[in-house]
Formats: sequence, structure tokens, C-alpha cells
Amino acid sequence: MFSHVMIGTNDLQRAKSFYDAVLATLGVPPSWVDGHRMFYRTETGVFAVSEPINGEPACFANGGTIGFACSSPEQVEAWHAAGLANGGTSCEEPPGVRESRLGKLYLAYLRDQDGNKLCGMHRMG
Repeated sequence: MFSHVMIGTNDLQRAKSFYDAVLATLGVPPSWVDGHRMFYRTETGVFAVSEPINGEPACFANGGTIGFACSSPEQVEAWHAAGLANGGTSCEEPPGVRESRLGKLYLAYLRDQDGNKLCGMHRMG
């Protein structure tokens, strides 16, 4: 459905350090920087981070969450730990199993240094 997701940052180098570490836990190679933005390419899509081109400060979407697919609960935990170790903050409940109409999910939530809300998710069998 999506070709890419792009979020804003006020400090591209800080964001690169954070996302390189967090996405490495999912097997994503480090980003490449193209001026005021950076890209993470995978077979399933592109995640990008950009300084706003309009010169205004970047801000996060109230109510927005970007979810990253994880292959196991252990990978969710590693994703969350890498985020915390690289300046992110935990939000919502601690990482763990959540019941939903979609079945059991193993989830962890973080906010990056710009306030963007992120989720690491593993769909449990």
C-alpha cells in the first residue's frame, strides 16, 4: 500500500544515530544522507527522515504512530533497548503481549528525540 513513510527532524545527525541503531536491530542497513534528508531502503519499503524544507521546526503527529515489523518478541525487545540507549524514551505500557481483535501482539513503544511515536510489533501465532 505504501511506497515510503517520511517523518521530520530538527537534527539530522542526531536522528541518524538513533535510527541507524534502532533499525539495525531489524537488519536494516544504515541510512544514506541526501542533503537535508536520509533514507532507509528495504525490500518492503522506504523509511525516511527529513529536516523540513519549509524552514519551520519539525513536529510530531499527535495521534500518529509508525510501526516497525519485528520477527520475534526478542527482536521487539532489542529494538526497544536500542531506542532507549540512543536517546529515545519509552511510552505507553512496558514492552509485552497485548490482546486485540487481531490476535496476540508483542508490542513496544518509543518516542524519538523529536517526539515521533514509534512501535515495534510482532504478530504472535
